[in-house]
Amino acid sequence: MQNATVLILDGQGGGVGKSIISALLRLGVKAELVGAGANPYAAEVLRKAGANISVCGDDKILAAIKRADIITGPIGVLIPNSLKGEISADVANAVAASRAIKVLVPLNRCNIIVAGVKADTLAENIEDVAHRINELLKN
Repeated sequence: MQNATVLILDGQGGGVGKSIISALLRLGVKAELVGAGANPYAAEVLRKAGANISVCGDDKILAAIKRADIITGPIGVLIPNSLKGEISADVANAVAASRAIKVLVPLNRCNIIVAGVKADTLAENIEDVAHRINELLKN
């Protein structure tokens, strides 16, 4: 994908998104990395991690979703009111409806159980997500 935009969605402090950005940068991905925090603190964490830009607030996140070629973050970004209520129904629905490729991190937290996923560590799952995104960007 030439000139691709990867949207990294996160909340609850941005730790998962920060780890995804770090893994993507280690792989040397060639894409615009847009960090979208469900709260201002998470957005700032994503920016400091290396996102080209970061946004916060539903209106800005919804605009970023429309521009994204790939969307990544915890699997909860598909579920309204997940991540302790930080993912609005509008954002979750926009992610689900987006034509972007979704490469999500499985997390068995916040009353979400992802069955059939190996019991890898969060760090291993994030590395897998980063590698999959890198491969998509190369093709």
